[in-house]
Amino acid sequence: MGSRAMDHLVSRELPDSDGTSGYSNASAVDSRAMSDLLQYGGPVLWLQAALAFMAVVYIIERLLYFHSVRVNVADFLVGISNHLRQKGFAEAIHQANRLRGPVGRIAHSVLIRHHMERKDLVMIADEAVCMEVPRIEKNLRALLGVALIAPLAGLLGTSLGLIDAFTEINEAEGEVAYASLAGGIFQSLVTTAAGLCIATASYLFYLTMLGKAKRLLYRLQRTGIEVVNLIVDARSGIDILPFREEVEARRTTTKKSRSIES
Repeated sequence: MGSRAMDHLVSRELPDSDGTSGYSNASAVDSRAMSDLLQYGGPVLWLQAALAFMAVVYIIERLLYFHSVRVNVADFLVGISNHLRQKGFAEAIHQANRLRGPVGRIAHSVLIRHHMERKDLVMIADEAVCMEVPRIEKNLRALLGVALIAPLAGLLGTSLGLIDAFTEINEAEGEVAYASLAGGIFQSLVTTAAGLCIATASYLFYLTMLGKAKRLLYRLQRTGIEVVNLIVDARSGIDILPFREEVEARRTTTKKSRSIES
């Protein structure tokens, strides 16, 4: 297996004098080299190719999920506060139900129980956030598993390649050409490099997705608490002032105090 692998991987068609033959067949040579790499890299390289495919699927699925749940929480809360300021609980529930994603589900679960006490509403909001955790962390552990298994598979390929090389040395009773050892050494190096590349890329994407998941959980917790506060303020008759109006009021007060001091 060793000598044939090296012959297939290092053989290239030399270009003609005008330099057109090699370049015209570049894509064919690259595809043939990739197929030879998978064929002569051993079963471990096929396992690593499957791990790489799984990692790509998990990454694409998570990217699509986090893109689908993107929503402007501040604008959503402003709309909810406008309804609750006018005691329009039904309108607020309808707006939360129309918003797809975890933010709308958490707000809806709290709003439909607006008659309950504050501590009960807080517990409901926390439970709603906990129910969203499995959706948010879906496939993250699997992606981490790929990052951990890939270098171990590379180490297995290294061991099998060295075993192949030393087996040829043993069969030749110590007198063996270097070319016959190239196959085992080639398999060991390729599987190690492939395992490290897959593990590095998978772990980097895992850390990225984990950061997105934590930020999403923070936004969900903030949404639940803000909706609880809006409900309590609406029931107590306190005028709910939007954040923008509150900032403008503070600026006006500051300007008046400065003008009086001057």
